Amino acid sequence: MSEKKDGLTRRDFLKTVGLGGLAASGMDSARAITAGAQSADRTAPMPRRKLGRTGIEMSILTLGGMFDTVNNQLLIRQAVNWGVNCFDTAEAYGNGLSEEGFGRFFAKNPDARKEIIVITKLKASTPEHLSEGIDKCLKRLNTDYVDLFFIHGVGDLKEIDSPMRDWAARTKASGKIKFFGYSCHSNMEECLLASAKADWVDVAMFAYNFRLMHTPKMKDAVNACGDAGVGLMAMKTQGGGPVKAESEAEAALIGKLMERGFNDKQAKLKAVWENQKIASICSQMPNLYILSANVAAAKDLTRLSGSELRHLENFAGQTRTSYCAGCGNICAEAVGGIIPVNDVLRCLMYYREYGEKDLARELFASFPGEVRDRLCNTDYTTAERVCPQGLKITSLMKDASRLLG
Repeated sequence: MSEKKDGLTRRDFLKTVGLGGLAASGMDSARAITAGAQSADRTAPMPRRKLGRTGIEMSILTLGGMFDTVNNQLLIRQAVNWGVNCFDTAEAYGNGLSEEGFGRFFAKNPDARKEIIVITKLKASTPEHLSEGIDKCLKRLNTDYVDLFFIHGVGDLKEIDSPMRDWAARTKASGKIKFFGYSCHSNMEECLLASAKADWVDVAMFAYNFRLMHTPKMKDAVNACGDAGVGLMAMKTQGGGPVKAESEAEAALIGKLMERGFNDKQAKLKAVWENQKIASICSQMPNLYILSANVAAAKDLTRLSGSELRHLENFAGQTRTSYCAGCGNICAEAVGGIIPVNDVLRCLMYYREYGEKDLARELFASFPGEVRDRLCNTDYTTAERVCPQGLKITSLMKDASRLLG
């Protein structure tokens, strides 16, 4: 399995996200929560929440699987020992290598399978390809079923057409999947609002963090899904952006939080957990240090004060021009659909904010050649004018071409 599939080769996957690496699908917590969280009692019960109308009770922390799961079996075991009862993976994570690692764990620990909620994902496709794909996923995972199956990377709920929905219903009936949904990095609010009206969406995993949670539209979307019984899982909860900027605002935020023993990373996770409609945070935890810190934070029941939540909200406002909020339909329409601005900015975020330079370049290289060629020759004036975050898109596209090309 050395050929490229969805962007990464098996060898590249191991090189890019080895034991110390951080990954694209769960960058949210990869900056590790330390400080006060380290003193929490890891023997305490892991909090659990119900996942919408599914009735599933899941740990508020989910193990994101875009790392070398094959060679980190002890880490997976420790996550389970500390109360993490949900694994998140996808065919696209290392050409199935992530699924294989979890499958190896289940082969060695067969009794653990019935205790673990397993999520896997495939890109939108024809029913025939989905059937072929899910069978391969199940074989790699060494299981007869997955608890949650997602269409991966949806930007508009219309992408999940009637044939795919019919396929999901048939595959549920066959027992291969229990519940159906999608993951979403862009246009989250529109997707969630549509989900609340779609009785076939059981669960949505979406980008959600201290920067996004305060907008009226996001509040309405989350509340609508909660009221409709759609299960909600958060990702990208650290709110990193395409522009890495140390600022006075950031220093002030950290100072305020440290007065009570928090650091900013801990506070950002806790801000998401404040919303009881969010069942779990999918977090990339590729080594024991990060796993231990994040588990400790989850088990520490100290809540953020109103003042601390306001500091986070103020910080989000003061630094909004460094963060792409994922409303990709706005900028895409502004440039006539010829440049996927939102996706390019995500690559730049991986490069700058998370230090995943190889992965950022790999994803950037997956764009069609004509898109990369047009990147510096497109007029972004309208896109900049309509961008809710006030991003300097022209400059950022030039940076992307220079750094990732």
